[in-house]
Amino acid sequence: MNGNTPYGGLPGVTNAGERAAEDVAELSGEQKRALNRDVSRIAALTREFLPDEYVVQGDVADGATGPQVRVAVRPPVGHPVSAGFTPDVEAAIDDEMIAADERSEVARGLAASAALQVKQAIGDGVEPTAR
Repeated sequence: MNGNTPYGGLPGVTNAGERAAEDVAELSGEQKRALNRDVSRIAALTREFLPDEYVVQGDVADGATGPQVRVAVRPPVGHPVSAGFTPDVEAAIDDEMIAADERSEVARGLAASAALQVKQAIGDGVEPTAR
């Protein structure tokens, strides 16, 4: 059964569990710049949702299945959170490699997760300033 699955590999060509080079999307220079710009937009939008004490960074790397995007947030206390995904290169429209609604969803999710990390790290040890 291994021979008829994409994960079986081609003897002497592709190792088991890896994709063939033809299957991995190759980005042009303009597409790489657009992808970096979109990752910067996600990081900037995430920063807008959070106070200045949170550190937000994003990067793009080449992965085995194509470009890999990662945006991470380090809260002032608690564990860092990150979102990593492979953008759909073929679905890119004009100069956007990541759609605006997807960028917004990732940014909101990261901001909420980072805020939750702080809440969990502090716990109930802080008295409220007002009632």
